[in-house]
Amino acid sequence: MRVEPVSPEVLVERLVDRVLDGLAADGAPGRRWRVLLDGAPPTGPGGLADALVEPLRARGHAAVRVRADDFLRPAGVRYEHGREDPDALLDDALDGGALIREVLDPLGPDGDGTYLPALWDARRERSARATRRPAPPGAVLLLDGGFLLGRWLPADLTVHLAVRPATLTRLTPAAEAWRLAAEERYRAEADPEGTADVVVRVDDPRRPGWVLER
Repeated sequence: MRVEPVSPEVLVERLVDRVLDGLAADGAPGRRWRVLLDGAPPTGPGGLADALVEPLRARGHAAVRVRADDFLRPAGVRYEHGREDPDALLDDALDGGALIREVLDPLGPDGDGTYLPALWDARRERSARATRRPAPPGAVLLLDGGFLLGRWLPADLTVHLAVRPATLTRLTPAAEAWRLAAEERYRAEADPEGTADVVVRVDDPRRPGWVLER
């Protein structure tokens, strides 16, 4: 594996370049681009997605932010086998079908360009009561979350934020240590470092590592 250390600012620049290169290569007028930013909570995929918004806008592309945590299933499904079941966290928590139906397909090449920003409010355990929104031509969807790869979620660019298992253990709060078994199974079954289009090592978030070869 070859890894190039970069600054957080350079990381953002490279990802924006990668998105715009993809749009240019596609060549379809008004094509929207779907980016999945995948990583365990301590790796900060949401923060990276947020950091891409303004640079994309500055280069002429609206950014659409969607969080996978707003597409969780109701508690009755998520916690059917208990609140700290790692297999349920990996298999049952995310409503991948709803993400495809409400966000990813509509913003794909054959979609109508409208999307639902949120489906379920997991904190209040009720519908998010959101309404569909239009995404302008050329918009870039930035969808962040964990366990996104290996689910057949349609995307144009996938980014995985990787850390060593020991680092993840150190960064995970003791109350959430039960999640580590789900992360281990995810690495073994989905192989996110092997399947993502872009892999960034964030063992030291101040000095991310852009993976050149795997």
